[in-house]
Amino acid sequence: MSKISMKNGRKWGVGLLAAGLLLGGGVLPVHTSFAAPAVKNPSKADTVAVLKWNGALTQQTGIVRNGQVFVPVTFLRDVVKLPVTYSQKDSAYTIGKDSAKMKLLVSSYGVSITVNNFFINDYEGLNVNNRLYVPLGLLTDYMGYKGDWNAPSGRLNLMVSPQNALKITTANYAKGSEDKGAVINLDYPQVSGLANTDVQQKINAALKQSTMRFAASAEEDIAGRDKQSPPYSYDAGYAVTYNQNGVLSVLLNQYGYSGGAHGMSYRQAFTFSLKDGKQLLLGDLFGANPNYKKDLNTKLSQRFKADESYFGGFTGLNTEQSYYLKDGKVVIFFQLYEYTPYAAGFPEFAFTFKELLPNGGSPFSALK
Repeated sequence: MSKISMKNGRKWGVGLLAAGLLLGGGVLPVHTSFAAPAVKNPSKADTVAVLKWNGALTQQTGIVRNGQVFVPVTFLRDVVKLPVTYSQKDSAYTIGKDSAKMKLLVSSYGVSITVNNFFINDYEGLNVNNRLYVPLGLLTDYMGYKGDWNAPSGRLNLMVSPQNALKITTANYAKGSEDKGAVINLDYPQVSGLANTDVQQKINAALKQSTMRFAASAEEDIAGRDKQSPPYSYDAGYAVTYNQNGVLSVLLNQYGYSGGAHGMSYRQAFTFSLKDGKQLLLGDLFGANPNYKKDLNTKLSQRFKADESYFGGFTGLNTEQSYYLKDGKVVIFFQLYEYTPYAAGFPEFAFTFKELLPNGGSPFSALK
């Protein structure tokens, strides 16, 4: 059995159909040989969301379905001016650039989304009459935007979220081929543009080392592969979940398949102070509350016990590194099989900063 314990939640690509889509308000090339019917027709419960960009009213509209706002891809292409391309090889649309690049794959099962080769299981897109829409939450959580949604008026104002003064690009490590029985394709982030090059190098080294350790383990597995075995495959991707207030939070996913019913994934998170490159622990952020760990353990125990898939064993946090930041929240996560079955995916529990800190407290106060 592989030494790599990773899983890509819902690894997309194999066995799914591609689609060339009309993107509403404009047309991309329709790839008829890959065409698939629209997955869902407009729901009778759908309402219209009027879209604004940086406060200016636009002619495009979104969809509100079950309380969730969806933005058309054409709005991102024509108003926000994000690049949109279609790859016949991957049978998917790619939207954005650098560390904010999402890929949409449309099939009869729905619209799957990855960001930087990282499967986003929290969100799915919509294909309504061959027009693609992405959820607002995806844009605010992973693409560097913030949205001011006014439900009574049905208006959404989308804006660029203030970010740290740095650039994040995707580095890649690739090796092997299906013909040779194994493929390694690992994406990981690298930072540039920081005034302090020592800090920049420290952050980049930590992110690269994690990926290279995975690559070494994969190559060790491949060296022991029986030639009669099905092809092995190893993938890695990442998501930038927070890039504000002098802090950078990144989530890495590393996936390996070396035979058997399914592959396995492992997730690792890094939250750095851009002041000194230190990898921050929970105590560095929530130490203003002397009981932060006790509070977290109590809340996590309650959440686990309310989960029907929980098979027991949680007695408290055994690491302060398995977390990542989102806007106003910290998300604690656990590995596959750690406390829940494989099918349940990665257990994740979000808590607002306000829940864990004294009134008016900020997790970034001690980092200034």
